[in-house]
Amino acid sequence: MKVVILAGGYGSRITEESMFKPKPMVEIGGKPILWHIMKIYSHYGFNDFIICAGYKQDMIKKYFADYFLHNSDITFDFTGGKNDMIIHDQHCEPWKVTVVDTGLDTMTGGRIKRVTNYIGNETFMMTYGDGVCDIDISKLVEFHKEHGKLATLTSVILEQQKGVLDIGGDNTVRAFREKKYEDGAKINAGFMVLEPQIIDLIEGDATVFENEPMRTLAERGELKSYSHHGFWQCMDNVNERNRLEGLWQSGKAPWKVW
Repeated sequence: MKVVILAGGYGSRITEESMFKPKPMVEIGGKPILWHIMKIYSHYGFNDFIICAGYKQDMIKKYFADYFLHNSDITFDFTGGKNDMIIHDQHCEPWKVTVVDTGLDTMTGGRIKRVTNYIGNETFMMTYGDGVCDIDISKLVEFHKEHGKLATLTSVILEQQKGVLDIGGDNTVRAFREKKYEDGAKINAGFMVLEPQIIDLIEGDATVFENEPMRTLAERGELKSYSHHGFWQCMDNVNERNRLEGLWQSGKAPWKVW
């Protein structure tokens, strides 16, 4: 099963990093967050990736063009006027990576539609290039196959950040308590499993997949939620990037399932 990763946006909320590189190439522990996402899927045996690139897409292509070289022990032999390269050992994952320039200003749905030929007529997975999770991908896929609908998204609870107030009609605070995990709202965390028919719901480059296509799927009863109660974190800003870096450096990164 192929894994489509949306990696083409400008990353405008993390400009401190994205002015120099696409957001999926911002590093956590010396590796792009894109690499971390791919490692999660690879741990569960999914190694065929389609990267929907756009902004500074050349950096993503160059990263994978040099990936084998940078993860191998190599002798460069220039003796005798030759330029021989001998591979002794390589430490690469068994990945097949297709990087597609899906445009600078293309919306999420448009990016998916632009890689239709690479997806083929088969079930595929899709996620965003800026979020990591300790989700069990195998159980997610099993859940999707069992319910038989066109789409599955992974939902997580966005934790409430403030204390909770019970306010009466006269604006009197009747109760105050500290936040609980259950107070948060469920949000779409990506990590989707999709049937190829969903592409027919995408009109073109201007289509935001999370708007009309997903609303249509919901109205038709074709959208299911896989509830994940573990770790999930996106990287929208520098604070979130620093949180992920701190977890990685502590040796307690929950998404490191490999």
